[in-house]
Parts: sequence; structure tokens; C-alpha cells
Amino acid sequence: MEYFPTTEPHDEGYLDVGGGHKVFWTASGSPQGVPALILHGGPGTGSSPGQRGMWDPQRYRIIQMDQRNCGRSTPSAADPTVRLTDNTTQHLVSDIEQLREHLGVDRWVLWGGSWGSTLALVYAQQHPERVRAMVLVFMMLARRGDLRWLYQEMGRYFPAEWERFCAGAGEGNEDDLLSAYNKLLNETTDESVQRAAASNWCAWEDIISSLDPGWRSAPLYRDPDFAMQFSRITTHYFSNDVFLEPNQVLHEAHRLMGIPGMIIHGRDDRANPYDMAWLLAQAWPTAEFRTLPGVGHTPASPSARDAILEATSRYADLP
Repeated sequence: MEYFPTTEPHDEGYLDVGGGHKVFWTASGSPQGVPALILHGGPGTGSSPGQRGMWDPQRYRIIQMDQRNCGRSTPSAADPTVRLTDNTTQHLVSDIEQLREHLGVDRWVLWGGSWGSTLALVYAQQHPERVRAMVLVFMMLARRGDLRWLYQEMGRYFPAEWERFCAGAGEGNEDDLLSAYNKLLNETTDESVQRAAASNWCAWEDIISSLDPGWRSAPLYRDPDFAMQFSRITTHYFSNDVFLEPNQVLHEAHRLMGIPGMIIHGRDDRANPYDMAWLLAQAWPTAEFRTLPGVGHTPASPSARDAILEATSRYADLP
């Protein structure tokens, strides 16, 4: 199976969600199709046109939004003077609801990858009546231990790179790199310090999936504006436990009963270890759980592509 050709948006705009924030959105595919919302990862990566290829443009109304302060949404975290105070998971859930109402959508299919899966789950748990189905890929529970794994314990796979990552945080901060980098990126007014921290942060982000088959370094991480945007938002969220209660996603999983879903996860995903997907599947037994042997944290593998396309094809026919 191959992804669908990427279609150009037939509609787009900026939605004023309050507090000086405007969220950029696009709609492509069929205006009369089943509404599907793509929630990008990060936090802070922004949307990409290639994500539309997972959806049949003849059957879906494909909606994308850039989450607060990233992509084409304004103000941008690429500006080091922009404060991120009004950017939390609850703000994003509210933005999704405002976008749904703005577009006249009753219920939609949600797709979330990595951090996007966390956001999709939180939204669905608060607004289950608005969700037709969910496709969760390389999902993340975003518990404190999961975040510590990414930025502390994964150093056991990459000791030399982690040593450099630690050095960028400053001496004596190796036990809490998230807080240290958040201070460098969001609590200092020295732009040169911020940009150095952003570069170091993205160098680590680039390496943590490098054991995946077919991995390639991401040029985007070397773009200074993207690096600033992405690292500032990610550290803001992750140093604050993504603004969720401990283990909130699993504790609220009972609210997902009745929502069709497919959880797709690589068995060799080192960035988001397999137990996260397995635990969600136990807590949400009505969802289908697809394990992808030999696959890491990338949707580029043929088995991941096939599972995603099977799910999106299936959910286009829901009543």
C-alpha cells in the first residue's frame, strides 16, 4: 500500500482563540468527506503537508492545525521574547473545540502521533461525544517517568551525545535536564544563550531515534527558527509534566469506551517504549492494538504505513 498523493488545501485560515493567540488551520480533501483532525507531535513541531497522505482525499475532509506558538500560528515561539504562559494542554484542548465549532464539525476522526496521541487522548476523554474514532501512532502517555526516560535514561544508548547534552545544560544540572533547559530557553533574556540551548536540545532530539532502521538526520533541527520554536515549547511542556495530573491518561481511559480506535506502535520504539501502548490497550480494551515488529519511532516503515492506511480506510465507513 502507498500513501495517497498530498492534496492542496481548499480552505485555510487563522482562528482567534483569545489571549492574543491565532491558530492556523487548513482543510483539504473532500469538503463533504468524513472530518478528520491530524494532531501533530512535538509539542511544537507544527503541521506538515505529508501527513495528509494518510487519508483518502475522496472520502475525508482532512483538517490540520498548528498548535499554539508553532508552525504558522501566532505569536511564534521562534521569537525568543514571546511568553508561553498561555500555552498548556488545556489551552490546546480548548483550541480544538473552538476549531471544531468554527468549521461546523459535529464529530471527527482523530489522528495523533507521539505527543499528538497524548493530546488526542486528553481531548477525547473530555469530549468523547465529539470523537468518531481515533488512530494513535507511536503513542505517548507523557508520564513523568516517560519524560525522564527521553532526556535522562536514554543516555545509556548514546553516552557521548548525552554527555554533550548535559554539558549544554550547565554544570550540576545532569539530574534534571528538563528544568535546566527550560530555564535556559524560557527564563533567560539572553538570546545567544537561548539559541545555544536550542541547538543543543535539537541535537539530542535528532539522535534519539537514530537506531531505527532507515533513520536519517532531520535538517529541520538545524534551522535556527525551528530549533527555537520547537525546543522552547517542548521544554515548557515537559518540565511541567505536560500540565496533566500524574498518570491522567490511563486513569481517564474509561471515558474512551465506545470510541473505536487503533493503537499502532513499534515494538522497538526506544523514544516511546512499548509499555506505554500496551498499558493503554489494557485500559481501553475496545481499541485494536497493532504491534509492529522491528519498527522504531517512525511512520516511514511499510508495516506502519499499511496499518495507518487500514485504520483510516476503515473509519471512513463508520455510520
